Amino acid sequence: MSNKYLMFHAKYLMKEVAVAKINDLQNGQMQQVAVEDSQILLTKIEDKFYATGAFCSHYGAPLAKGVLCGERIVCPWHNACFNAIAGQQEEPPGLDSLTHFPVRVEGEQVLVTLPEEISQHRTLAMARHEPSVDERTFVVLGAGAAGTSAVEVLRQQGFQGKIILVSAEEKLPYDRTKLSKGYLQGQAKAAELALRSCEFYEQHGIELRFGKAATKVDAINQVITFADNSSLEFDSLLLATGGQARKLDVPGSDLANIYTIRQPEDVDSILTGIEQVKQALVIGSSFIGMETAASLTQQGIKVTVVSPSDVPFNKILGDKLGQMFQKIHQSKGVTFKFGTKVNEFTGKDQVEYAVLANGEQVATDLVIVGIGVEPNTSYLAGIELNDQDQSIPVNEYLQTKIQDIYAAGDIARFPYAPIKNSTRIEHWRLAAQHGRIAAVNMLKTQQQKVATVVPFFWSGQYDLKLRYVGHAKQWDEVKIEGDLEQPEFLAYYCQDDQVMAVAGINRDRDIAAISELMRQQKMPSAAAVKDTKINWLEMI
Repeated sequence: MSNKYLMFHAKYLMKEVAVAKINDLQNGQMQQVAVEDSQILLTKIEDKFYATGAFCSHYGAPLAKGVLCGERIVCPWHNACFNAIAGQQEEPPGLDSLTHFPVRVEGEQVLVTLPEEISQHRTLAMARHEPSVDERTFVVLGAGAAGTSAVEVLRQQGFQGKIILVSAEEKLPYDRTKLSKGYLQGQAKAAELALRSCEFYEQHGIELRFGKAATKVDAINQVITFADNSSLEFDSLLLATGGQARKLDVPGSDLANIYTIRQPEDVDSILTGIEQVKQALVIGSSFIGMETAASLTQQGIKVTVVSPSDVPFNKILGDKLGQMFQKIHQSKGVTFKFGTKVNEFTGKDQVEYAVLANGEQVATDLVIVGIGVEPNTSYLAGIELNDQDQSIPVNEYLQTKIQDIYAAGDIARFPYAPIKNSTRIEHWRLAAQHGRIAAVNMLKTQQQKVATVVPFFWSGQYDLKLRYVGHAKQWDEVKIEGDLEQPEFLAYYCQDDQVMAVAGINRDRDIAAISELMRQQKMPSAAAVKDTKINWLEMI
């Protein structure tokens, strides 16, 4: 087929559409525009117009409801970021970039050239595996958010050596954040959890080795040993094995119908017998526990939550927000047993009662243990671990003290600039950010620092969507702007005249703007936030 015919055919399939007038948008504005049966996003930056897909590649949020900061579009739901000019993704969650379309101005009209079928998203170009060009082998150990992001960025950055993605699980990388929410509620199918297909990895020369649990990493000789006694040599290694759910080690904990929620199989087992469950016990009142309580309650199950805390989310959100969530859960029928713990489970073949520390017995058909995770690092030898929690200390480039070995995600204790020392943060989106940064640094052609990365997480309970940006391990004061009863508010976590974190409900655009100000290190002082109601959208 001739090039002339291909050019004519491509031109025939394209169409130029007038989508706006030049004065419809001011500089720094964006607008979602309907084009026949689809939508595009139009932005205006320094008197020039740009057109991209209109919806986030993560969960499909309408990007026009987010914020535009310079050339950067911030998603209103989970703070994925895209370049408005070329559409490429700059921050997760999600893996794909936005499709971008040619734009020109003729007179007063803004014209966009569009294909017959408009695709919202695209995968960035990736290098081919060419061992004759690069003989190195890069191994990514762990197929969670960090590992999944890392292998794609390695190819996007031009790496042509061998990439091997290794996982102890026997399944494709999946969206873990859905497990305690949509998947547990039966609203998401197993196939919808997968982030990529086998064909995708094959196409881009990314070798998958699944169902292989590492038992030892020999850092000196650069060899990984697995439970099946096989081994794998590497030139560079990213440790991204994440966390493992903490178990409750009490008498009776081996009875049937006692679960953690960390993998799809956990939820599958719960859902198999969910129709026979009339009452459930949730242990733990942080995010997994409370999201699980909401999901089970919405299925008509009577839920009791047991926690040594005084209110839900006490260590993360504080008393006021914790009390707000407690009232919401109680209004849905959830019962709380605070200031105590489970000492024993009893039952014939499966759990029937939980015996609390105060002697009270709580009848239950199902127990969900949500008491946090611990770093999955027991397989490491010769790599320094933190004495407190067995996490892996890394520098500002996510590099361990051993050359060519990096760590990312839940297992990494990394320097976080706002608190002026190293910390470990268990956020799914942050793990993806780590994976992207580590991949760039493994190539050693450029360096990206992790210290100023802005953490962000979210939680969905009933119809409430909590957004949280920043990181506060402790605070002097929580300043509430808005109404906790509605609820519609921003909560500022302040320490030493610095806003360490901000949580909010029904203030998505403000949270997106705040995340950009934190990234640019332009946040106002805590004193300013306390004294003045700030227009965050004007700030950016």
